[in-house]
Amino acid sequence: MMKQKLVVLGAGESGVGTAILGKKEDYEVFVSDFGKIKETYKDVLKHHEINWEEGKHTYERILDADVVMKSPGIPDNTEVIRRLMEAGVKVVSEIEFASGYSDATIVGITGSNGKTTTATLTHRLLKDGGVDVALGGNIGKSYAGLVAREMHSHYVLELSSFQLDGIEKFRCHIAVITNIVPDHLDRYDGDFQKYIAAKFRIVMNQTEDDFFIYDADDKTIVKWLEENTLRATKIPFSVTRTLEKGAYIKENKLIITIKNTEEIMPIATLGLQGQHNVKNAMAAATVATLLKIRKATIRESLENFQGVEHRLEKVLKINNVMYINDSKATNVNATFYALDSMESPTVWIVGGVDKGNDYTELLPLVNEKVKAIICLGVDNEKIISQFGSCVDIMVETDSMSKAVQVAYRLATKGDSVLLSPACASFDLFDNYEDRGRQFKEAVRNL
Repeated sequence: MMKQKLVVLGAGESGVGTAILGKKEDYEVFVSDFGKIKETYKDVLKHHEINWEEGKHTYERILDADVVMKSPGIPDNTEVIRRLMEAGVKVVSEIEFASGYSDATIVGITGSNGKTTTATLTHRLLKDGGVDVALGGNIGKSYAGLVAREMHSHYVLELSSFQLDGIEKFRCHIAVITNIVPDHLDRYDGDFQKYIAAKFRIVMNQTEDDFFIYDADDKTIVKWLEENTLRATKIPFSVTRTLEKGAYIKENKLIITIKNTEEIMPIATLGLQGQHNVKNAMAAATVATLLKIRKATIRESLENFQGVEHRLEKVLKINNVMYINDSKATNVNATFYALDSMESPTVWIVGGVDKGNDYTELLPLVNEKVKAIICLGVDNEKIISQFGSCVDIMVETDSMSKAVQVAYRLATKGDSVLLSPACASFDLFDNYEDRGRQFKEAVRNL
């Protein structure tokens, strides 16, 4: 019998994971990347004896596929995707492809902000509670790579809107939406409604046996739920009001009511502080409660959790100036949280690839907290015109080391230096991790 042909577009984490899984499941696999493939990924492909090309797409081979997996970074309007659509070739996302080869219980977490912290925290709670669980998706290892290499009974997956765009049958037993604010509008024709619809694809295949956890304080989510029906059991969380069912705060304690009312812990003892982190903790604790993790275990894990790299990460204090790495803030709302949490005069490093950002909501915070702005991007025009009148000092730089050196000169005793770009990183860096690591390195070299 002829082998089925799988073509993988893009040789990043999800592409290579899919290629390995495809090979394991006896597909004839071909990987095509229009850009350059990292050496580490080339080595993996060679090790698994998988054919690949870089710097081009060979259409004879691509259009001959039975199924194509497109990496989440590739927009639908590229020539290769258009030609596949015209030829009627099936194109799926890595999440969709992998879900066909695993019957594990999936906890899927999406949202504009907080999804990495919530996913990492949820994984910690379940692992501490003795569940056989792995963490992946949009963070760390790809789902396909995990399914290919290590079988688990549960997966916690961070899911981006791009990954959800390419699903058909993929289903989460527990789905979480942390919040929805405008982001990635450059990929959704500037249409916020399309982005909202992409996020809500996370619930589309859920059944009556499944659960949907969401922020009941988020107007966008609440409006969608009023206008659409879903089959899963809804479990909201809120920091503003008491809920009959769900997670809420009462007398400064985190309470979860699902079957019985459980008092989890005082919010003052959470390892991560700040209102957005209280919400992340609520979402994670609700998942853990649904999966029958003991209350004492949940409390202990939440107290010990110190957060994720590149998210308001305190790097070093030099001359009584605190340097904070918030490289993961790739949209305006994430930077809003960061600036809001600053308690001292701040030198703010901002900029990168603008995804159709509207900076107006930051103006009051910038007026109140920011003493100088350092632009770090190829095109800083929008930032300069938006904030030029709010601060006395604005400096443009085109490398992380320069940005940090300028910050060092501008900051005085008691100030903070905050890298919180509000933008994607692809103009000067590989990704937000690379940007954050370069920041930390530059700070350590001061």
